[in-house]
Amino acid sequence: MSTTVEPQNDDDEIQSIRDAVRALCMDYPGEYWREKDRERAYPTEFVQTLTEKGFLAVLIPEEYGGSGLGIKAAAAILEEIQRSGANGGGCHAQMYTMGTLLRHGSQAQKEKWLPQIASGALRLQAFGVTEPTSGTDTLSLRTTATRKGDKFIVNGQKVWTSRAEHSDLMLLLARTTPKEDVAKKSLGLSVFLVDMREAVGNGLTIQPLRAMINHAATEVFFDDLEIPADSLIGEVDQGFRYILDGMNAERTLIAAECIGDARWFIEKATNYANERHVFGRAIGQNQGIQFPIAKAYAATEAANLMVDKAIRLFDAGAPAGEAANMAKMLASEAAWEAANVCLQTHGGFGFAEEYDVERKFRETRLYQIAPISTNLILSYIAEHVLGLPRSF
Repeated sequence: MSTTVEPQNDDDEIQSIRDAVRALCMDYPGEYWREKDRERAYPTEFVQTLTEKGFLAVLIPEEYGGSGLGIKAAAAILEEIQRSGANGGGCHAQMYTMGTLLRHGSQAQKEKWLPQIASGALRLQAFGVTEPTSGTDTLSLRTTATRKGDKFIVNGQKVWTSRAEHSDLMLLLARTTPKEDVAKKSLGLSVFLVDMREAVGNGLTIQPLRAMINHAATEVFFDDLEIPADSLIGEVDQGFRYILDGMNAERTLIAAECIGDARWFIEKATNYANERHVFGRAIGQNQGIQFPIAKAYAATEAANLMVDKAIRLFDAGAPAGEAANMAKMLASEAAWEAANVCLQTHGGFGFAEEYDVERKFRETRLYQIAPISTNLILSYIAEHVLGLPRSF
C-alpha cells in the first residue's frame, strides 16, 4: 500500500505545476541521485531539463522570457523536487539570487542578463557572501572592491560558495568603504554581478570543497580581479540592504524544500512500516512505530501553514520577515524530525544506499545551518518580534 498526502488549497495553475514537476522528476529516480552523490557530481542533466521546461525562470517577468509568476509557484516547484527524492540544491539559488538583479538592477542590466538567464543560455547559481573569518556576520566581511577608473578591483575570499564551478554568473557582496568609515555598520557593502566566464584564471580561482553532502561547495579566491564598473548593481555601499531584500524569498523557498523533504520521509516511512513484517505482523501496527511517524506528520503540516503564510505575505508585497524566518526554522526542524523517524523505521536498511534514506538524511540536515542557522533566526525573533535586547 502506498500512502500519499496531497497539499491543500492549491489552485489549478499551481496544481498543474506540481503535476508537471512530479512527472519530470520521475525521469530522475533514486539511481540517478545515488550516482551523483557517490561521484560528488553536479546534476547537469536534471538542471538542464528544469531549465528547458521553464521552471527555473518562473519568477522572471514575461518581458524577459520568464513566466512572471509569484513565489507560490516557485515554492511548489522546489517542494515537489524534494518530495520526489531529488535534490534542488543544484538549482534553487537561481530563483532567489535573480531577485536582486530584478529589483535593484538597472534597465540595461536586466535587459542584458535576464533573458539569457531565463533561456538557460547563462546560469546564475553562485552567491558569494560567506567568508571564512566572518561566517554569518556578513557586516564583517573582508573581501574588497576598489574603484579604479571604469573598473573595480576585487580582492578577498569566499567560502561555501555553492555551484561556482557550474555557474556563469555570480552575485557578489564586497566591501567598497572601510567599516570604520561608514556612519552605519550596514553601509559600505556593494553588490556586483560578476561574469565568471571571463574572470576564472584572470584573478578568480575556484577550489572545490568536499563535504558531508553533494552540494557543489567551493572556496572562491579573488586576486586583483578586474570587473567592469557596470557590474555594480544599484548604488555603491547599499548592497547589504539589497541582499536583505532577497533573504525573505530565500528562506521561504528553502522552507518549501524542507516541507518536500519531510513529506518524502513520512511517505517513505509509512510505506515501509506497512510493508515490513517482523514477528508475524507489519511493524506499522506497533505504536512505537506509529506514533513517531504521526508526530512527524503533525509537525510537518503545522510548519507548512507557516510556509503558506510567508508565501502569501511575500506575494502580496507585505512585510514577510517574521513569517519567512519562522517558516524556515519550523520546516527545517520538521524535516529533520521526519528524517530521524524514517531512518529509525527502516532500522539497518535505512543505512543502505539503495533505500535513499541515508542520502536524504544527510541532505536535509543542512537546512538547520544554511542558509541561516536556527540560532540566528531565534535571535531575530527575540529582538525584532518580541522586542528583547540585542544579543550580539
